Amino acid sequence: MNASDADGATQVAALSDHEVDARYCDWNEWAYDQQREPPGDWTTWLFMGGRGCGKTRTGAEWVRGLAARKVSPIALVGETMSEALAIMVRGESGLFNVCLDKERPKLRGYQLLWPNGVEATLMSASDPDRFRGPQFAAAWCDEVAKWPDAEAAWDMLQFSLRLGERPRQLATTTPRPIALLRRLLADPKTVVSRMRTQDNHAHLAPDFMESVVGRYRGSVLGRQELDGELIEDLPGALWQRGMFRRFEGGPVGRILVAVDPPVTGTARSDACGIVVAGRVGEGAVVLEDCTLKQAAPLAWARRAVAAFHAHEADAIVVEVNQGGDLVRQVIGQVDTNVPVRTARANRSKWLRAEPVAALYGRGLVRHVEGLTALEDEMCAFGADGKSDGHSPDRVDALVWAVTELLLGGEGPRVRGL
Repeated sequence: MNASDADGATQVAALSDHEVDARYCDWNEWAYDQQREPPGDWTTWLFMGGRGCGKTRTGAEWVRGLAARKVSPIALVGETMSEALAIMVRGESGLFNVCLDKERPKLRGYQLLWPNGVEATLMSASDPDRFRGPQFAAAWCDEVAKWPDAEAAWDMLQFSLRLGERPRQLATTTPRPIALLRRLLADPKTVVSRMRTQDNHAHLAPDFMESVVGRYRGSVLGRQELDGELIEDLPGALWQRGMFRRFEGGPVGRILVAVDPPVTGTARSDACGIVVAGRVGEGAVVLEDCTLKQAAPLAWARRAVAAFHAHEADAIVVEVNQGGDLVRQVIGQVDTNVPVRTARANRSKWLRAEPVAALYGRGLVRHVEGLTALEDEMCAFGADGKSDGHSPDRVDALVWAVTELLLGGEGPRVRGL
């Protein structure tokens, strides 16, 4: 210990516990400007930042401040319950580690209870129906851009924010081009803070700054993951957002329901992509995205058959690489009169999608309103055959539908829409 350190230690030892708390544990004394709660009459504080910029610490300290002011109850919403617990509560910058011993909450099940009576509930954004019933005075929502059905979860949360004089919410996230973020950015009741990984370099490992930040600095991935920029289009992606054209009505010919069934149909399986599309002149229109998550075989078969009847479709097109005749049998259990056409993949997802994307580029495929989940997945679809690291189930179903309608198959049977 050098003389300067010794002098500092002596000064700290001379302080009372109250003075130490006031000087070293007051978040406003140490926080960057972007991490302090904004002034003004806002409803949503959107904190967008790069990896390691201090998003979790900002959220935990904001909740700590709410608890000190006895704002209760509070919702703590993560992508899953396990992530909410591991990151927002027990993480390096989570609530357990930012609160002093005398103010630290206790965890009972999925409830946090502070010594002063404040309560918080851990919630999973992966199950939006769980928001029905509870009510809150505030909410911290972590990594909202990762939520699997972000708009549905966010909307359900809004109905539960109905206690206190001014219910508010903080959303912390590394941005991705999803509909919810665009919606929040356009909302006049949203106040936005931005922070780069570089801004917090003093609190990050030097090796991380040199190897990771140095490697990706200036790249598109780095701009999103390190600088916290909202990058709308993925360079080199088959689909860009400017390629989507809206369908404004008119006669629709042959209509198909395309299904990309999951391999197992268990809770951990991929979603079942179900997309309805129809022939319009020389082109096509995507009419509905009926994709079903974590669906058992009979569940997705019922959904596909229901879409078939609702749209008065001509056939169901099903990819059968994983199921073969079993896929036909499952649909037959629901309705034996539904015509089923099978498709078998003999090329990669990317190669199958290329000619369909080319049709979009020529303006031959249009969308009805409300297909944001499908469009987000299309724009995130990469050469590795995945969308943001996940199976592109909606894209697969779309590709089967448009391929059958415009790149092969039978002629149209015209009807009005």
